Amino acid sequence: MTAERAISQAIEAQIRQQQEHDEAGNSKFGFIVFLLSESVIFLSFFAGYIAYKTTVADWYPPGVTGLETKEPLINTIVLISSSFVIYVAERYLHDQKLWGFRIFLLATMAMGSYFLFGQAVEWSSLPFSYTSGTFGGTFFLLTGFHGLHVLSGILLQAFMLGRSFVPGNYENGFFGVEATSLFWHFVDVIWIILYGLIYVWQ
Repeated sequence: MTAERAISQAIEAQIRQQQEHDEAGNSKFGFIVFLLSESVIFLSFFAGYIAYKTTVADWYPPGVTGLETKEPLINTIVLISSSFVIYVAERYLHDQKLWGFRIFLLATMAMGSYFLFGQAVEWSSLPFSYTSGTFGGTFFLLTGFHGLHVLSGILLQAFMLGRSFVPGNYENGFFGVEATSLFWHFVDVIWIILYGLIYVWQ
């Protein structure tokens, strides 16, 4: 009877492990599909921006000849660097070193917040608004939509940070952190493209 119970428990454990593996695989697949759908949205915005810029005669609003690039470049460097910081945070978590995970995740959140603050300062000093022709509308649409994703990433990181204080929460897997990190890398890549379209291609 004892041998039968041991065999039964082993089978149940194997089934449970397979179910957990399938659930993790489904979650990763679902998240990848989500990122692909977000990519399609951004690509459509990029295509619209390029189409307008190459066909509209008076691209910039009256009195505007271009955009300041120094501060946006600093913000870009900070945001891109945060991708390396969140990667380090993820490595610390995989090594079960929660103190390092928390420190580097907080640093990533601070860098993302700095980017949003810099963007808000830039918006407040611009000599045009979202109603200033095609350029004004597309500029605020693209940067604002991306900024919303940055804010979402910061909120996700705050949630993952809070979960790290729940005893044993990350003992059975790190999908939430891995998905949050992947989303942050996605946001950074999108901004690199945006920076090239808006600030470099003037």
